[in-house]
Amino acid sequence: MTNPAKNTICLWFDRDAETAARFYAATFPNSSVEAVHQAPGDNPSCKEGEVLTVEFTVMGIPCIGLNGGPGVEHNWAFSFQVATDDQAETDRYWEAIVGNGGTESDCGWCRDKWGISWQITPTALTKAFTGPDRAAAKRAFDAMMTMQKIDVAAIEAAVRG
Repeated sequence: MTNPAKNTICLWFDRDAETAARFYAATFPNSSVEAVHQAPGDNPSCKEGEVLTVEFTVMGIPCIGLNGGPGVEHNWAFSFQVATDDQAETDRYWEAIVGNGGTESDCGWCRDKWGISWQITPTALTKAFTGPDRAAAKRAFDAMMTMQKIDVAAIEAAVRG
C-alpha cells in the first residue's frame, strides 16, 4: 500500500471502485486518487490484472475502494457528512451526487449511484441545532424534517421565527 494512514475507510464496490474514486476526486476539494492496484491473481471478485483496490482521499479522509464483487450493499449506517458554507455549495454537491445517478432522501441525505450515503449539511443547520436558543433549534429541526436537500434560507428563517 502507498497510503501511510493507520486508519483507512474501506468501501466495497462491485466493479466500480476506480470510477467512484475518480468521481469523488473530481467533485470534492482535497480529494484525489493516489493508486490503482490490479489483482495479482484470479479471485472470486475479479480476474488477474483487473482493478482490485483503489487508494483515494475524499475531503482529506483516506479511503480504499475494494472491488469485492456483487452481493454487498451499503446502507445508511455509514455516510460521509459534508459541511457546506452556503446554498451554492450545498446545491453543487447535491446535484453532483444526485445528478450522477444518485437518489435523494430526507433531511439532507442522498445516496450516490454506488450506494454510498452522503449528508450534505449546511453549517447554518448545524449552528441552528447547537446554538443556545433551544426554541430556534426546534424550529430549524422541524423545518429540516420537511426537506430533502437543505434550504439554507428556510433554515435561517425558521431560526428567526
